[in-house]
Amino acid sequence: MDGECAAAGGPALLPSGRGGGGGPADFVALLPPEVSSRIFSDLDVESLCHASMTCKGWHRVIEGNDRLWRHHCLSVRAVCQREIDCDRGNGYSWKITLLRNYWKSKVKQEWLSGKYSTIPSQNSLPEKSMYPMDADTWGEILEAELER
Repeated sequence: MDGECAAAGGPALLPSGRGGGGGPADFVALLPPEVSSRIFSDLDVESLCHASMTCKGWHRVIEGNDRLWRHHCLSVRAVCQREIDCDRGNGYSWKITLLRNYWKSKVKQEWLSGKYSTIPSQNSLPEKSMYPMDADTWGEILEAELER
């Protein structure tokens, strides 16, 4: 099934045989690139990454489309502006910039929203809630905590 796309265990999206080989057809290969991109642009980051792993055809469409990643990267930029601007200035693609900063932005956003303001000790923090951050980022978080 190398190179063909189908949801694991799910029904084919199009009748068999249209793509050759009798297997499920790849709707992305049948659509104009701008239509495929529009469909993928409605996915969140996690879903976009999963879709990229579906098959080689989807991977090429998703990985090669900077616009898909730019939208998500700009939403992360609202929380991590300094980090995003620095990565883009260093020549990283939108996708790499997003992957470098996505989890950091989630943790930072939770801290800044006050999610951890009432945590009595480090032992009370959720196990998978932390992500390595630089001193400037921690400084922003501590300033926000002091203002509460």
